[in-house]
Amino acid sequence: MSTPASPVLSDEINTYIANRIGFIELERPKALNALSTGMIRAMHAALEIWREDPDVLAVVVRSQHARAFCAGGDIRFLYESVQRGDEAARDTFFTEEYRLNHTIFTYPKPYIALMNGVVMGGGMGISQGAHRTGGLRVVTGSTRMAMPETRIGLFPDVGAGWFLARTPGALGRYLAVTGETIGAADALYAGLADAYIDDAALPALIDTLRREGFERGSQVVECIARETAAHKVVPTPDTSSLADTRALIDRHFALPDMPQILASLDAERDCEAAEWAEQTVGVLRERSPLSMAVSLEVVTRAEATMADVLRRDLDLTRTSFEHGDVVEGIRARIIDKDNAPNWRFARIEDVRADDVAKMFESPWTLAEHPLRDLQG
Repeated sequence: MSTPASPVLSDEINTYIANRIGFIELERPKALNALSTGMIRAMHAALEIWREDPDVLAVVVRSQHARAFCAGGDIRFLYESVQRGDEAARDTFFTEEYRLNHTIFTYPKPYIALMNGVVMGGGMGISQGAHRTGGLRVVTGSTRMAMPETRIGLFPDVGAGWFLARTPGALGRYLAVTGETIGAADALYAGLADAYIDDAALPALIDTLRREGFERGSQVVECIARETAAHKVVPTPDTSSLADTRALIDRHFALPDMPQILASLDAERDCEAAEWAEQTVGVLRERSPLSMAVSLEVVTRAEATMADVLRRDLDLTRTSFEHGDVVEGIRARIIDKDNAPNWRFARIEDVRADDVAKMFESPWTLAEHPLRDLQG
């Protein structure tokens, strides 16, 4: 027996209760489940209803589509809002998205994210918080995870900086700056996932969740942990690509700023390491110099609460669209696809500390901030 949950209707999302589990299914496959404002509102509404519902023990968010869990926010919509001068639509999108991220992070019931296919940007925002709820972040063989924002002149938002700051060594700094895409084993190694299951086993897992008897949310989590324990990721987390390059990543990306990181990579002389360093420099030279510097600072400043991180993310979206590279980055990578962005700064070495500091200036006082009421 399934019952609908959300009074906020969206044909891009399906929310219902089955077997005392609240299911959220993303249904925008042509856009790789990129989040629209309507999807964000429908998710948030369902979670608020289920928060107090004793018949909902846990929440599962998933995609039935093989290519993607969620590829991020609706970048094209954000670009079009700039073209028509609609700052309010942009503020509304990010404010509501970050409220949803915070709701997930602080949710009182186990929240489980089944993260197959593309999991990027906003997809991280609706999955990573599961770790804080007693739930699980489950990856599969098809998982392709990233915070690729520096490629379009943005920064790792949706509170991802909080999680990146808590990865081992300098991994979070590396992932934030390069926007590198990682697989299931890498995600497990970095602490950005909790369990692995083969893609082919997902339907059977859902069937089990629909029929097994549950009295507590923790039993839903135990069921998923039991089912996933039968699956082994290859390569193993400790032999993953990130694990193999961890020493190099720590050596270079633990340095305090982008010019020093770049100089250190350029100076790498060990034969095998030099090839990796050269490839990494090539990636960095393609990214927005300003957004890389901002992204590094986002991770550095993420020691505070998630509420503080999300408030700062909202500040940065304003300055990134007004004074940063994101409009040009979206144009070059998504709209015109010429892959020739004219970044605000030509070289990493040209970005000064005060240029970065200005990006973190909030357009609101704390009393006026749209996310002023968030706590924790």
